Amino acid sequence: MRVIGLMSGTSADGVDAAVVEIKGTQVKTLAFDTFEFLPEVRKQILELGEQKCVSAGIISDFNFQLGEIFADAVIKLCKKNKISLKTIDLIGSHGQTIFHRPSTSTLQIGESSIIAYRTGITTVSDFRPKDIAAGGQGAPLVPFADYWLFKNKKKSRAVQNIGGIANVAYLPAGCSSNDIIAFDTGPGNMIIDRLVFLLTKGKQHFDKGGKIAAQGKINYKILKQMLSNSYFKIKPPKSTGREFFGKEYTDIFYKKLPNEDIITTATAFTAMSIADAYNRFLPAIPDEIILCGGGARNNTLVEMLKENIKGKILFSDDFGINTDAKEAVSFAILAYATIKRIANNVPSATGAKNAVVLGKVTYAK
Repeated sequence: MRVIGLMSGTSADGVDAAVVEIKGTQVKTLAFDTFEFLPEVRKQILELGEQKCVSAGIISDFNFQLGEIFADAVIKLCKKNKISLKTIDLIGSHGQTIFHRPSTSTLQIGESSIIAYRTGITTVSDFRPKDIAAGGQGAPLVPFADYWLFKNKKKSRAVQNIGGIANVAYLPAGCSSNDIIAFDTGPGNMIIDRLVFLLTKGKQHFDKGGKIAAQGKINYKILKQMLSNSYFKIKPPKSTGREFFGKEYTDIFYKKLPNEDIITTATAFTAMSIADAYNRFLPAIPDEIILCGGGARNNTLVEMLKENIKGKILFSDDFGINTDAKEAVSFAILAYATIKRIANNVPSATGAKNAVVLGKVTYAK
């Protein structure tokens, strides 16, 4: 089956789109690209994510607008790579999260009816609510794909995604899906991105390669305050988002240290919160740590991780999966499982009472 996965994460920088071929549990990436949001679209996403008070009409209109943007990403990706839309069997769209309250409710927008109609391809979307209905937190969902892609009979592995939020999936050697430990470790790029935006007065939206962080020094007093956040002591299963580590939280620290040192400190915060999560909640430090997501491109962050975690650090690229494409690939796998009626949540990760089939299917015809 040939499936396109669509992902727009907490950082809201654009739509990641990946074409993958799935045969059994074998997954091959055929094409990938990121289609950046226009500045006004990104601004709207961030404002909604920060719970800015708007009317239901604005959310409804934006839901359809994002559906058009996601559909356009599919069409552009296929055209660019000379792949006929007729050869695509399925689309898996995560949508754009604008609200997530673990175990209570969650809302992802990007209307799947628009995607299915514009592309002519059956679309699976809205994966998180079914897990919440089953008593779970609705996150993290990608451990299902991590198990497919990275399990190993002899080595324990941690798949560490660093998007806006950072999340880990721990796969013990020779594990079954019931043995997976997975949860959000805390902020990934989210706080760094916001601080870079403030520091550069809107000229930059992220710290490319970790260059700004490399120029500053860690302020250990502020770092200690950041690490004292109550979220880090909560035992898994747990998940978080912009509601907890958003604009208000971040701006407090910028006011205390409005120079390059705050970027370095925030980068250390991400690295050390990940390391702390491993020490607190994993049964052992993994043999291998596989990095993916935008944060894996931040060289300063990666070096800080190496300093704080003993396991061997690798990248999903080392396994044939583009680091930036990993989340989109994951939702292609989740959609494939949905259409095959394979339970695709991981109760040990989300806290759900049982395994269920996630996602809503919107047929093209």
